[in-house]
Order: sequence, then C-alpha cells, then structure tokens
Amino acid sequence: MQVATSLFYDRSSTSINALGAKAEALQSQISTGTKLAAPSSDSAAYQRLAGLKRDAVADKAYVANLGTAESVLKQGDTSLTAITDQLQSATELVTQAKTGTLNAANRKAIGEQIAGLVATLTNLANAKDARGQALFGGADGAPAVAISANGTYALAAKPVSGIPIGDGQTVQANETAARVFTVGGKTRADGSIAGGTNTLAMLSAIATALQSDDFKASALDTSLSDIAAASDQVSTVQASLGARAARVDLETARLTDVAADREATRSGLEDTDITTTVVELQKTMTILSATQASFTKLSALSLFDYLR
Repeated sequence: MQVATSLFYDRSSTSINALGAKAEALQSQISTGTKLAAPSSDSAAYQRLAGLKRDAVADKAYVANLGTAESVLKQGDTSLTAITDQLQSATELVTQAKTGTLNAANRKAIGEQIAGLVATLTNLANAKDARGQALFGGADGAPAVAISANGTYALAAKPVSGIPIGDGQTVQANETAARVFTVGGKTRADGSIAGGTNTLAMLSAIATALQSDDFKASALDTSLSDIAAASDQVSTVQASLGARAARVDLETARLTDVAADREATRSGLEDTDITTTVVELQKTMTILSATQASFTKLSALSLFDYLR
C-alpha cells in the first residue's frame, strides 16, 4: 500500500493540531474552572444554564421580599403584643374605677391614665414598618389612625397589596388599624371593615366618663366586656400574622433548598472537574508527544534507509 507524501503530512498535521487544540482546551478548563468556553461547547447545557440563571435572579428577588415580609410580620407581632398589654392595663384601671370606693380625684386620675393608653395605642398603630409605611396603615398610605378635629378616630381600612414571595404567590405582611381596633365589624369584598365598635373610641369614651364631674357608675357597666372583646380581636389578628409568618419561614426554607439544588445542577453543567480534567490532559499530552515523535521518525525515513 502506498501513501502519498502530501497525504501523510496532512494526516499527521491534522492529528497533531487536534491533539494540541484538545490539550489547550483542557488547560483552559483547569485555569478558568469552567468547561464551557462558548455556547458551541454544549448548546443544550448553555440553554439549561441560562434557565438556571433566570430562576436564580427571580428567586433572589423573592428572598429579599420574604426578608421584608418577615421583618414587617415580626414588628406587627411585637406591636400587637404591646397593644394587648395596654388593653390589659385598661382592664386593671377600669376594675379599680368600678370598685366605687374611689374619690373624684382618683377616678379622674384613672380616666387620664386611660386617655394616655389611647394615645399610646395610636402611636403603636402609626409606627413605621421596615418599608417606611404605617405599621397598620392602609393602601392609600394615610396614617393607620387619624384623629379628627372633633376627636373621632378614623382607622385605615383598605389593606395594602400583598408582597410577592413566589411565582403567583403573595403574602399580606400587615393588618389595617380597622381590623385591629374594630370589634364585631364585617369584612367587605375589598378587605375593609364595615360597622363594629371602634376600640379607641370606646376607650376614649371610658376615659371621658371617668373624668366627668357628672360621672355615673352605669357608664362602666359594659366597659370590662368591651375591653375583653377588643383584646380578643387583637389576639385574632395576631394569630393570623403568626400563621403568615410560619408560611414565610416555610417558603424561605424551600427557596434555600431550591437554591442549593440549582447550584449543584449548575456546577455539574459548568464547573470543571479538576481531577478528571488533569488526568485527561496528561493522557492527551502523552498521546500528542507520542504522535509528534512518531511523525518525526517516519518523516525522516527515505528509500536509502531501506536499501542499506
């Protein structure tokens, strides 16, 4: 069998160039830590990586939202606990006032303390949350509790939009002042509260009655039951926030697990297995050296070598 000189050189050149290119690619994979230099390296893997990156960006935003929701919910829970404590203090003060043994000055002092509790409750409701909004404010951005010139209390009633925490999922991180401070109201389709007893107005009326010179004990007949109902309403709202906080915790844990799985998938597609690649490089370099040596010896042969 005869092999043309040009064909011999072409084949040798092609083989050596291919081995050299492979060795260079392997060295690049080791130095860069990635085995995909371009989309052409593995188009299917590149498409999969693009999808993983999009998902990672979306989940990063959701994780940030979950952090915000967690912060607002915790602040809401803390404030509701403080509100419950204030209502407990109101119960104790009214119980003292109902004993009938207090003189007018002491009774009025209790009325002033209850008025102070109303102011504290108002401040708790209007405190700013992690987003800079009123903690128990509504969708219009107005204060949670607004006191009009005639002394009436306007409560934020329309809930703010939920915080996105997943694909098609949202969580309501706060409650409105109307839901916290309204007893016996009915929830409308838009989430606002209709009717019911305004807790702040109820406590304010008790304070006014106790400070009146014409005080009558009958003014306190239903006060303790009214305050108890108000406290129960706050507990109901707090339980609702607790359930949402648990949901936020579960979603946060789920996204953490998803992120770990996604990273493992990405690493398998993109990252260089250093040990395997080094072994492959050594094998390639050995073959390349052998090929070059063989080419050198074969190209040096001539007819005179056979005639000797």
